[in-house]
Formats: sequence, C-alpha cells, structure tokens
Amino acid sequence: MTFELFLFYVFSAALLYAATMVITQRNSVHSALFLVLAFCCAAGVWLLAEAEFLAIVLILVYVGAVMVLFLFVVMMLDVDQASDRAGYMKYAPVGVLIAVVLAIELMLVVGPGNFGLDKFASPIPHAADYSNTKELGRVLYTVYMYPFELAAVILLVAIIAAIGLTLRKRPQTRYQDPAKQVQVKAADRVRIVKMATEKKWS
Repeated sequence: MTFELFLFYVFSAALLYAATMVITQRNSVHSALFLVLAFCCAAGVWLLAEAEFLAIVLILVYVGAVMVLFLFVVMMLDVDQASDRAGYMKYAPVGVLIAVVLAIELMLVVGPGNFGLDKFASPIPHAADYSNTKELGRVLYTVYMYPFELAAVILLVAIIAAIGLTLRKRPQTRYQDPAKQVQVKAADRVRIVKMATEKKWS
C-alpha cells in the first residue's frame, strides 16, 4: 500500500465519522464543529485528487467564513434542544428508510460496477508546474461557459428575490427619507429667541 492510498483511507474514514457525528449529535455547536472536520477531510481527499484549488476554496470559504458565521448564529440564538428532540423518535423510521434508499442508490451509481480502474484508467500524474487553477478556468470559461453564465443569472435572480422579500413596506414601521434630510437647513430646525436681560437685585 502506497502512502497516498493510506492517506486516502485515513481522510475517508475521518470524513465518514465526522459526517455521521454531524447528524447524530444533539448539540448544534458540536454538529457544526464536526461539519468543519468533515470539510477539512474532504479538502484532504481533493488534494489527493490533484484538485488543489477546490480544496483551498473549501477551506477558505466554508470553514473560514460560512461555518464561523453559522457557529456565531447558533451560539447567539440559544436553541431549545428539548423542543428539537421532541419529534425525533416519531420521524426516526422515515429518516432511516430514506437513508437506506439513498445508500442503495449511491452504491448502484458509484459502485464498482460503474467505477474503478477496470472502467477508467488511472489519471496521469501532472508535472510540478501544472496549474490546477489555470486548467479549471480554461474549462469553465470555454467548455462550460453557457452553464456557468446560466448559474450566475439564476443566483442573481435569487439575490434580487431575497432583497425584494426583505424590503417589504410595513405601515407600522417608521423610516426616514435621506433625500429630505439632506435638504434641511439650520433655519428650519433651530429658532433663536432673544430675551431681555434681567436686572440684578440691589
């Protein structure tokens, strides 16, 4: 067994363990921390597959930004654990059934009958000066240019829809018009009153 294959089994086992702990932990903070571990292990697997750019993006974006924000929100909300576990056993059989069906589908799709060295040849090792980022950009903006642009348009529509939903005008909400605030003059807001001075008592 080569060292690369040994690392693959180590990262894969840690990834499966972390993913299992994410859905079985009762504490939301612990689940989020195990999800961070799962992301790190997945990045290690991608590094072994020579997908360095995707591995770095996974660490920087998901672990460094998204999960930190998620942890902050979970810790600030003070989620009631008892109410969340109230219907756990009620829906447990349905969840187990769905998990078994998904596992069977995954084994049928990515099983040894469809994947393996007998179906696909081992990838050719690249030279030290090979740029994974350059190759990914070339494929993304040439072969998959139209799907990439379509995904960008869909995300733009989703952002506009989210902004439109959050900017609903409510009658009871008080707000100020910045344009009217800029046009206000000091004479309109401040009135100086001159009063006669009083005489001192003798």
